[in-house]
Amino acid sequence: MKSAFLPDRGVIKVAGEDARNFLNGLITTDLDRLKPGLGRFGALLTPQGKIIVDFLITEASAGHGGGFLIDCPKALADTLATKLKFYKLRAKVTVDKLDLGVLAAWDGVPAAQPDLAFADPRAEGLGTRILIPEDLAQKLSDLIGAELVDAAAYEAHRIVLGVPRGGLDFMYSDAFPHETNMDRLAGVDFDKGCYVGQEVVSRMQHRGTARTRSVKVLLEDASPEPGTTILAGDKPVGTIGSTAGGRGIALVRIDRVADALDAGQPLTAGGLALTLAEPDVVRIPAKQPIA
Repeated sequence: MKSAFLPDRGVIKVAGEDARNFLNGLITTDLDRLKPGLGRFGALLTPQGKIIVDFLITEASAGHGGGFLIDCPKALADTLATKLKFYKLRAKVTVDKLDLGVLAAWDGVPAAQPDLAFADPRAEGLGTRILIPEDLAQKLSDLIGAELVDAAAYEAHRIVLGVPRGGLDFMYSDAFPHETNMDRLAGVDFDKGCYVGQEVVSRMQHRGTARTRSVKVLLEDASPEPGTTILAGDKPVGTIGSTAGGRGIALVRIDRVADALDAGQPLTAGGLALTLAEPDVVRIPAKQPIA
């Protein structure tokens, strides 16, 4: 089993008697399905339905003061806290940044279950998240029976599983949840009540209008730089995101890529050849989750 402390992650706590209802009215995931020891994937959207910040969220036990702990990109922690405070109005909630980070553990079952730990709900292979101070990374890794490795190893693992990362595989405030596969990674609850941006997201779901998707790609030789345009012949069909070890994630127009595959046109990025790891994914209707 391996573990890695993720220096790019921060933790925000939302607490108070109104915390659950307050968050449920704002974010894409249903907190009525959350309890201590479990995690959910979700996002705060703009009113136009685009992702401001995506995150993992868990409920703290009474022994840890209760409330909800949000595992989010560290660079956007202040933005998220500010947005939540803007929305709180008279709600009885507090929003605080905590001096905690995230230890990810994968490739095995933890030998012990620490406090503030939960399974990553996006994909089974992503393993467990543990919210801890950075100086406890080695101690917690020993406790769960994991080898502490560099965060780059976790990034490579994430890329193999095809789980997009904001800022690399899509740009915040510029992507809809469907484009980043949040609907396929248990990040959007379509049966919950209203939240910011819901109308747009629900419309895309029910009409099947998502045309841009994050897909896994296979690379030959060197990897293109993130943001490099993907071409089918001489026509742009998407952009490259994060890459590692001959694997990558790309944001593509699935209709254009499907047409290129049907026509036998090769895909390239920066003059380098690439192929889809799962070619049929560009033909899966938006309403149908990937098994």
